[in-house]
Amino acid sequence: MEKEPTMSVSLPLAGRRALVTGGASGIGAATVRALAQRGAQVVVADRDGDAAAAVAADVGGTAWAVDLLEPAALEDRRLADILSPIDILVNNAGVQSISPIQDFDPADFRRIIALMLEVPFLLVRAALPHMYARGFGRVINVSSVHGLRASAYKSAYVAAKHGLEGFSKVTALEGGPHGVTSNCVNPGYVRTPLVERQIADQAALHGIAESEVLSQVLLTESAIKRLVEPAEVGSLVAWLATDDAAMVTGASYAMDGGWSAR
Repeated sequence: MEKEPTMSVSLPLAGRRALVTGGASGIGAATVRALAQRGAQVVVADRDGDAAAAVAADVGGTAWAVDLLEPAALEDRRLADILSPIDILVNNAGVQSISPIQDFDPADFRRIIALMLEVPFLLVRAALPHMYARGFGRVINVSSVHGLRASAYKSAYVAAKHGLEGFSKVTALEGGPHGVTSNCVNPGYVRTPLVERQIADQAALHGIAESEVLSQVLLTESAIKRLVEPAEVGSLVAWLATDDAAMVTGASYAMDGGWSAR
């Protein structure tokens, strides 16, 4: 009797090592799982060390408990130890602060720019030598629709994301001859704790009930009236990490339900 052929499971990222910042929850955790499901060994970087360890344990990865705003964490030698074996770098860590410009705390502005623009620069800078030596690398920046469009009361966040878009394109131009691609993923509002924490702030700023924030503020520009799911973002990030996306670089992939089509 002829033996039935066995079906092999495709693991397009087998043998690759990835690092995801802000990987313990939300988009980051979904991205960790999507990369691991495709065979990557994933380092989960997050300031919540216990949560990072839990996510890492779920996928057979490793945790890096780190506050990326602490200067000691970003010393060249420390970053070299962590990033020298990294093939896929996902810059995802982020924070938000909502306020009119005239009331915006300068310290909050600096913190947001540092975490969401300066830190990605430092991580990419440390990861590129290994990527160049191997002839393969994927830099994937979790940007936002706010990297393409502006919203009131989010001056620091919009500035950081617009800067990240530009930095990603420069990385693409420099990395291309070395087999390194760099792209942005630009979701609209995603069902994460970061977005949920905005609802009360937005209600106060706009003088409306919290129950009205989704329809009147967050989703008003979207053709598809729902939040983006973290797993949807993770799936796109994972595809950009594969060989199928080898010719995709310097791009920004909108996942905003049609917001940026306006």
